[in-house]
Formats: sequence, structure tokens, C-alpha cells
Amino acid sequence: MWMIRGDGGSLYEAFRENNIAAIGWSQFAQHAKPGISRKQLIALYEQIEPHAKPGTIISGASQVWRFVNEISVDDWVITYSPINRTYLVGKILSQSEYHQDLADQGMALVRQVKWQAQELARDDLSTPSKNSLGSTMTVFEVPAIVINEILGILQGTSQPTEAATDDIIDDPLADIDSQALERIKDLVNKLDWDEMQQLVAGILRAMGYKTQISPPGSDRGKDIVASPDGFGFEHPRIVVEVKHQKGQIGSQDIRSFLGGRHKDDRGLYVSTGGFTKDAQYEADRASIPLAMWTLDHVVRGLIEHYDGTDAETKRIVPLKRLYWPA
Repeated sequence: MWMIRGDGGSLYEAFRENNIAAIGWSQFAQHAKPGISRKQLIALYEQIEPHAKPGTIISGASQVWRFVNEISVDDWVITYSPINRTYLVGKILSQSEYHQDLADQGMALVRQVKWQAQELARDDLSTPSKNSLGSTMTVFEVPAIVINEILGILQGTSQPTEAATDDIIDDPLADIDSQALERIKDLVNKLDWDEMQQLVAGILRAMGYKTQISPPGSDRGKDIVASPDGFGFEHPRIVVEVKHQKGQIGSQDIRSFLGGRHKDDRGLYVSTGGFTKDAQYEADRASIPLAMWTLDHVVRGLIEHYDGTDAETKRIVPLKRLYWPA
């Protein structure tokens, strides 16, 4: 099984809709034909980008070489969406081909894939398997024991266990920034609904707003109201709805939220389970400005403003700053 993650996971939907898995490196992709050697790819990379670091050149050329030469038809393939925190699993159907028409979209080298309809939630995996799949490399081979766990969960024949992947060798410093981001998401996703609401309010306070949090019960689509003065009298008055659940929010939820807003309101809809395409469309045509946060946005906002958060917010999600040579 191969992890193929195009453009950091942003091509997840494009992979699914087009039944493909693809990588970029468009600057020399047209020369990356089956049978080309790793040494030739390194030389091409050096020729096209002479100022690139040696490690970057070797890593990039090696991933292209794997995609073109090492992956075989009928191999398993997996890709990840950091926004929805889900994996797609499928089977490779073709050899690598150069597609000039897709190069601008970061999909210059393409393989046809039959993706399974069922997605795999990251939270269904054991912690060692999550860590093993956490590398930000575009192409890498998945350890056999992680494959067994993934396929077992999809087929309903087994459940993940912490002991099942103890023998995976994982470099804790590889891709440390991206791995830290995913692990913080894991931590935040385990919060209960009330803590998630408090966390979102804490981030808004760190951004310079004062917040009012609705008490438990019917809130009429206003979990939080954020404004400069704390009363909602001064603009902007931001009305926030927080949905902490696994399923995606659809267009009807967005319409219901917008239906209760004043023309001068600003909206923020937080859904840790993500949003459907119809929901995104509904937000784009909204009569008031509406921002939509997934779990990824919440965590990135927390990291960006963490130094300015109050003690209560830090208690909910305790983080430690780490300095490492760049």
C-alpha cells in the first residue's frame, strides 16, 4: 500500500472525482517515464533547479521514481484529507502517465485508481498507525501491519489495537511540524461539546474580541457572540455556531443558521466534521459574510494565537512550544 498525498492533501476530492492518484513536479514530469533511473531524475532536478538543496533534490526525485517505477498495478493506495480527517483507500489500475492538462493543478503524473466508496476516519485508527501515516512526504510505502489494520477496519473484521503496531519504527522528528498539527487535531477532537465551544470562544478572545457564550439549551443558532465591546453593540458582531460531531454539515444547516441572522451580522460556522459541497455553495451565496471553520481551521487558529490565549483556553488544550534548528 502506498500513501499518495497530492499538495498536502488538498487534492483529495480531485482524486476521488477523477478516479486517480497523482503527483506534481511538473517541471520535469514529462521526462519521468517508466524505466527512468533515480540517478537520471536527480540529474534532471539539479538541472532545472540548480539552487535547490541536495536533500530536497534527492527526496523529490526519489518520490517521483517510486511513483513511476516502484508502484505496481493492483497495489493498494491510500490518500488523506487533513480538512475532513478521512482516508480514501483504493487499488492502482494503471501505469504512470504524464498529463499536461492536469500539470497546473499539481497532477502532472497520474495513475488510474478504483477508490472504495467507504472512507476511513482517522479517529478509527490506533495511535501508532496515525503516527505512521503522518509523514508529509508525497509518496511513501505503508508498513504491512498498518495495512492489515486499515483493511481490517474497512472490512469490519478487526478493530485497531495499540499493541498491533508496536514494532513500527517511527522517527519522531521527521516532519515534526505537520505531525504536531495532526496530533493537536487528535487532542482537540476528543474534547466534549462544551469544551469545544469554550475553545472557539478562547481563540476569538485571543484575536481581540470579547465573547458571550450561550448557556446550555436552545441557543437559536448563537452558541457564541463575539464583538469588540462584548455586548454586540459595536461592529463587527460575529455570531458563531459550533457543531462538534463526526458527520459533515449540509446546506440545510447553513440555511437555518443564516435564516436567524441580522443583515449587519457576521457569521462563523464551526463544524469539526467538515462541510458538504452544497454547504460550501450555500455559504458562498449567503446574504451576510460567512466564514466556515473545520477542525483544521480551529487548530491552526489556536496555534497562531496560542500565546495570546487566556489560562482557561490553555487548560482546555495544553501545548508546549518547541524550538528546533530550521
